[in-house]
Amino acid sequence: MKIEISLPSWLLADVAALDEEQSWAAGEERMAWVLSLARRNIEEESGGPFAAAVFEKESGRLVAAGVNRVIPAYTSIAHAETVALALAQQKLKTHDLAAAGLPAMELVASAQPCIQCFGNTWWSGVKGLVIGARADDVESIVGFHEGPLPDGWPDLLENRPEPLPNVSVTRDLLREEARAVLALYRDSGGMVYNAGGE
Repeated sequence: MKIEISLPSWLLADVAALDEEQSWAAGEERMAWVLSLARRNIEEESGGPFAAAVFEKESGRLVAAGVNRVIPAYTSIAHAETVALALAQQKLKTHDLAAAGLPAMELVASAQPCIQCFGNTWWSGVKGLVIGARADDVESIVGFHEGPLPDGWPDLLENRPEPLPNVSVTRDLLREEARAVLALYRDSGGMVYNAGGE
């Protein structure tokens, strides 16, 4: 038995074509690229309307990118954030993206983490989280159930107990563009894969 979650061929090709020294400016440039991956995932019918990437926070170099693969991988854990975090950890050969000797890492996600991805972000070791759409957008535009996050979840990430590193949180970056990606998925008849078929 093994768990296998593969990236779509178009994303593998896009990442392979990048210059290894390419870097993205913090903020909108990184988010715009992530949103382009989410949009492409819809257009290629290779998964849900979400994408995420792990960048070195200061240099802007890409560590790993992921898109939602729930339906093609037959697993509810294949959210974009989870895929990007797991690929970054495997690439760097560590379960902890805050390990000694590593630069600070940032997770850029097309939408606010669901309950699962909040937990994965908490344990991953990233020191920054940047999101586009909010959970309310995901639920109202597409109809996904995002699950209950703790009250004040951004503050919980930004003020974690020692020795856990704090995680800076930036919300609503290119939010309208992120909402447009969700609307594209809805309008294209994308599957809403809530548990129980709701």
